[in-house]
Amino acid sequence: MKVEEPPDQGHMTSWCCRFDPPETSWCYSVFRLTPAVSLHPSRLPGNPNWCWTDVAQIHPEAFRSDSMPTRMVLICFLSLVMLMSILGNLLVMVAVCKDRQLRKIKTNYFIVSLAFADLLVSVLVMPFGAIELVHQHWIYGETFCLVRTSLDVLLTTASILNLCCIALDRYYAICCQPLVYRNKMTPMRVALMIGGCWVIPTFISFLPIMQGWNSIGIDHVIEERRHSEGSNSTSCVFMVNKPYALTCSVVAFYIPLVLMVLAYQRIYVTARAHALQISMLQRAGGAGGSSPGPSGVAAGSSSDSADHQRNHRMRTETKAAKTLCIIMGCFCLCWAPFFITNVVDPFIDYTVPDKLWAACLWLGYINSMLNPILYAFLNKSFRRAFLIILCCGRSRYRRPSILGPRAPRTATQITSSTHVLSGCSSASKLLLWFCNTRPVPV
Repeated sequence: MKVEEPPDQGHMTSWCCRFDPPETSWCYSVFRLTPAVSLHPSRLPGNPNWCWTDVAQIHPEAFRSDSMPTRMVLICFLSLVMLMSILGNLLVMVAVCKDRQLRKIKTNYFIVSLAFADLLVSVLVMPFGAIELVHQHWIYGETFCLVRTSLDVLLTTASILNLCCIALDRYYAICCQPLVYRNKMTPMRVALMIGGCWVIPTFISFLPIMQGWNSIGIDHVIEERRHSEGSNSTSCVFMVNKPYALTCSVVAFYIPLVLMVLAYQRIYVTARAHALQISMLQRAGGAGGSSPGPSGVAAGSSSDSADHQRNHRMRTETKAAKTLCIIMGCFCLCWAPFFITNVVDPFIDYTVPDKLWAACLWLGYINSMLNPILYAFLNKSFRRAFLIILCCGRSRYRRPSILGPRAPRTATQITSSTHVLSGCSSASKLLLWFCNTRPVPV
């Protein structure tokens, strides 16, 4: 179906449309002052000299296929994502501010920075994206479109870089000796790393976007896309040229992804080796410290203890591996589609459908909702702090005293494992952190 716009006639414009077969034509009168588009058909012979454009592009409201139930489902889903992201990240920040034990763990400062970035994404970026997605047009002007796009790139990149810093912090804590970790992760270095997570994204967000570097060479494509939905509707179009697409994607995703994969792979290998050493020393200490008795009873108890230690170690390693796979899997699942599309689109003449772009973008936004669950809610110390906050500080959820009773240990166990535990205590504690069993400050 084709349309031609004749000269304007006051408040009413006649749109002449040609259908298939070619000999059939209709003329529609569209009242621009009414909210709903009214169409009045009348038979009209075709004119081959007319310049034809798509009527669905000029007045998409008249031909929109989205039904009301579909729009309501979309609104409910987007609202749920924003609400859960706001509540989850806000709860993480409050928990660290109120809990003194959580503030002692250096990794938690990166988690707070991550939660702050995700909170800003859910407050400053998601609502405007949801409004545009539901209404199919942008109503806040071109300047605020640039500001909103810059905030989007800045905050999502800061969130990803904070995830990378968390992986590097855990790598130093597990794969280095405790003394090396203390020397590397000083409060000043932690502050510099967090500052870098927020300063680096400005060089790929506000600076190039506000200067228009991302649109060099593709201005005509952006103008066509911006007005493709007609003269009465606008859209917040963010398109990037090839240099900006490659630079932004490498800095914001691919470099952090490589660092996270290498760090977590090395973390698991090192923690597994240290856990095996600890298990062997504990088993040897238990056998050496066992009380004399009948040989059959002693051998049976030693065998049972060894089996128990082996099974516990296997369960711990399996759970640690699952946790690491979940962390990396969620990160890649959420952000890989967007950054792959971001790199590919400029090289295929910007033919990626708008719906695919929206789906990839909101899949990345969902990562801001999942981060509090992956890095805080699965941790017992954070869960205890959450319960104290939500239950108004009831004593049943408070930590037991560190001077509480502990199981006695034999002298052989203590002396035989001291030299190894001193070298890999950080690894064992971080392995327990991964397994969500008993997180301890390193």
